[in-house]
Amino acid sequence: MFVDRKDAGEKLAKVLDKYRDDDAIVLAIPRGGVEVGCRVAEHLKADFSIIVSRKLPFPDNPEAGFGAVAEDGSLFVFGGAERLLPESVIEDIVREQKQVVKERIAILRSNKPFPDIGGRTVILVDDGIAMGSTMRASIMMCSNKGAGEIVVAVPVTGAQVEREISGLADEVVVLETPPNFRAVAQVYENWHDVSDFEVIDILNRQ
Repeated sequence: MFVDRKDAGEKLAKVLDKYRDDDAIVLAIPRGGVEVGCRVAEHLKADFSIIVSRKLPFPDNPEAGFGAVAEDGSLFVFGGAERLLPESVIEDIVREQKQVVKERIAILRSNKPFPDIGGRTVILVDDGIAMGSTMRASIMMCSNKGAGEIVVAVPVTGAQVEREISGLADEVVVLETPPNFRAVAQVYENWHDVSDFEVIDILNRQ
């Protein structure tokens, strides 16, 4: 459905046209969301930055997560996580990921402060939403920072997650909700894991 992240970003940008010249700020979730968000920001002539949030991985299955934490400490945990993991283990994982968030801010944003979003329209962008933990933590952070309106914009997610995210944000824009959605990568012809170098290069071009 999308050639690559650039193509997805350009298509996503077109359906967000009402936010052009609206003093909106586009915040991308690294790393995959940065190319997509960059294209959206360029089209909308909007400010652009990143918002760092990290999945909270299960100890025995790091690819799966039970929540996420954002850079201001905003914490989202899926209901029932406490039945799967002891509270002390959850606390340890949260602490570890908060440290990783600090490291990611240093590497990707050169420790520059998070932009002032008070009263502004914030467009949160990723290359897609699987379970949605990092996006939910990001929404919580933007709300805590006083965003005027929070818009979630992604090329793809599942129908159930779209409904859940819609209950948290002011608007949700999704281009594709495949009936047999399994992974974000399935809707991209060309898919690769984005490197820190690519993210930094995109941010330096802004």
